[in-house]
Amino acid sequence: MIGSKTRWNIRKLNEEENQAAQSIQAALGLNPLAARLLVQRGCMTPETAHDFMGAGIESMHDPYLLKGMEEAAARIRKAAADGEKVLVYGDYDADGVSSTALMILLMRELGIRHDYYIPHRTREGYGMNIPAVDKAAREGFTLIVTVDNGISAVEPIAHARKLGLSVVVTDHHEPPDVLPDADAIVNPKQPGCAYPFKGLCGAGVAFKLAQCLLGRIPLEWSDIAALGTIADLMPLADENRIIVRSGLHVIRTSPRPGFAALAEAGGIKTEAVTASDIGFQMGPRVNAAGRLDHAAPAVVLLVTDNREEAEEIASSLDELNIERREVVADIAKEAEAMWQERCRRADEQGAPRPGVIVLAGAGWNPGVVGIVASKLLEKHYRPTVLLGLDEQSGMCKGSARSIPGYDLFEALSSCKELMEHYGGHAAAAGMTLHRTRLDELEEALCAQAELQLRPEDYIPVCDIDLVCPIEEASIETAGELALLEPYGSGNPVPKLLISVAGIGDVRLLGKEKTHLKLALSSGITPAKLDAIGFGMGEFADPLAASLRADIVGELTVNEWNGKRKPQLMIRDLRVREPRVYDFRGTRDPVGRLASIIERLRQEKRTAVIVTRERLHLSSALEIAAGSEGSGNPGWTHCLPEEVPAGGFSCQEIILYGSPSSCIRLEKALRLSHGLEALHLLYPADQKGSADWLERAGMGRLYAWIRKLSPLPAGQAGRRLAEAAGCPPERASLALEVFHQLGFIERRDEGWTAAEAPARRDLSESALYLEALEEEKIMSRLFSATEDIKSWIAGLPASSHHTELPA
Repeated sequence: MIGSKTRWNIRKLNEEENQAAQSIQAALGLNPLAARLLVQRGCMTPETAHDFMGAGIESMHDPYLLKGMEEAAARIRKAAADGEKVLVYGDYDADGVSSTALMILLMRELGIRHDYYIPHRTREGYGMNIPAVDKAAREGFTLIVTVDNGISAVEPIAHARKLGLSVVVTDHHEPPDVLPDADAIVNPKQPGCAYPFKGLCGAGVAFKLAQCLLGRIPLEWSDIAALGTIADLMPLADENRIIVRSGLHVIRTSPRPGFAALAEAGGIKTEAVTASDIGFQMGPRVNAAGRLDHAAPAVVLLVTDNREEAEEIASSLDELNIERREVVADIAKEAEAMWQERCRRADEQGAPRPGVIVLAGAGWNPGVVGIVASKLLEKHYRPTVLLGLDEQSGMCKGSARSIPGYDLFEALSSCKELMEHYGGHAAAAGMTLHRTRLDELEEALCAQAELQLRPEDYIPVCDIDLVCPIEEASIETAGELALLEPYGSGNPVPKLLISVAGIGDVRLLGKEKTHLKLALSSGITPAKLDAIGFGMGEFADPLAASLRADIVGELTVNEWNGKRKPQLMIRDLRVREPRVYDFRGTRDPVGRLASIIERLRQEKRTAVIVTRERLHLSSALEIAAGSEGSGNPGWTHCLPEEVPAGGFSCQEIILYGSPSSCIRLEKALRLSHGLEALHLLYPADQKGSADWLERAGMGRLYAWIRKLSPLPAGQAGRRLAEAAGCPPERASLALEVFHQLGFIERRDEGWTAAEAPARRDLSESALYLEALEEEKIMSRLFSATEDIKSWIAGLPASSHHTELPA
């Protein structure tokens, strides 16, 4: 078996949802899989499904439905009319940069004198601060418009008002209990806001403000709004889908210099750009500016009309992003070593490992620790807090990421007295505290983990959208699933389960041979679907030893040399039958056995070695004992006749030499508990001959018995074998079978043919039937590897057929 690395949650439709899917399928002429997926994404009627797939600007909401929009627009119009100087106050992440860029374009369009200010992540931190407000007042600004921040800036805004500045807040973050006293607040999440969609990002709110002030929807700026939406992981639903779809169209058809330069730096073709390209290539480069330096160049990149300037900035951002990756890799390496040491100490003390990872390192850049926290969470799947330590001040500033079931904000709130500052939500948070409180923080967060999490919560969940027959994993299906793009947060790429797929060709790809390629079939038709697993090369040998597997992946289209083929990107897999490793006929069976035992020792796995005679094992046991030392090697050795009545409880069985009883061997395999692998380590050619068990062969042996009768006791089997030219064990079996049927008699002088035996069929002999069954199983042991896999997979009583947890 190969266990899945995640808990599989296969989504199923109820009766109402099934009816909705059938209605959508019939009305829109869709594939059943696409119709079911639309229902899962919240579309219960053909109308909502149609809007989900292709709603245009006509479906966008009235910006004046946003509470505070009328007041905000009026104040900005007054600034334009009176020639005031306006400061756009932004943020250093990709959404903040996008929001700032959008507001700059709007100010230009309205002819307003303006400038922008983005705080430095490390020196100033997030949001509006009083020194920046003082600077704005000194420089003659009379209006500050915040973007992607401001909803919590109670004191800075009060200070600004005291200095005579007006403030318009545009934000999308969760509002605090006390709102700032601004001239206007535009935030769909603020109390009393009737706006029907709450999922706008900062750039989305700025986009709606622009729509209001221009009296039209500025689709030419939707590319910038799309960047903020995708990079800030906003749900791709409702208006966000329209903004992102429009933004992708703008980039594909008439990319502004900044996006063209970003695409070139990321190796992206603008004419085929996807939401994933923005999320994984463009967004990180824009974010790199604020993480390691200052975000201002990223703003210029998005608003410039100069291609040369854009290329120069994109190049510098690319270098920063490379530097950022190196910094992340270095911190991740240090953090991983610290975590392993923490686990080692816990193991030595016999204590449980901490339920939450809490690590701090001197000099760790606070701008990237959130990325590293995400990497550790992905690897170890437990809530993670990473903090950068300033050794001079002793202060730690960090970020946290969580798993479903553990509410970070709730956990931090339970120990808020330990921190100077904290904020966030259930899945992500930030905090500042002194190094002397770190141990207390870890203790408190781990205590919360004991309260909030169960053991199974530490295993990641894979949400499977659809069970897809391999015949339906086609180009046509991939095309219909593409109708649900753009994919992203809130509308993830659908995961399909290809259940019980036959495994054909297994190959390793890439320079380092770390990637996996499989050819899958339905088990009836020839292999027809390629599957790729990046970084999954470790599964090559186990899968090559398997007959079939359940594969979870994302259906894509592979285009190569003008040909288009469906392709599955593997996300997880499992094999429910034991793997079969065929080492029959190996030139060095002792060495092979020793290497298997050594691996079992290193991996702390249990195994049973089944042999014909104990003598065969002597050399291998000496080698294995030498590799193990005095410890327990983790395996046991038995002969087939010693198989326990209840079967084995082990992970692997090794057949070393042809078994003396194939019937007992099959019983052992049927009764094995938790069996994951079977190793065939015996000669490749069958030594016996099945011909002598056939009726004609048994007839010839009976004729020789009558001819040689009486056969002397003690030599009967040898004499019969020499005369008939058959294997001695077949001759001895024939004597016992014919004696059981009454065809021959055993007397003092030896075996004698009965004078007038009754007519009886060979099938009346229990010995003969057992021999036939023994031969049947023996023939399987010497059949082709695929036939052996099928035999093992088909043993009905075997506990390894139990359905794995979904």
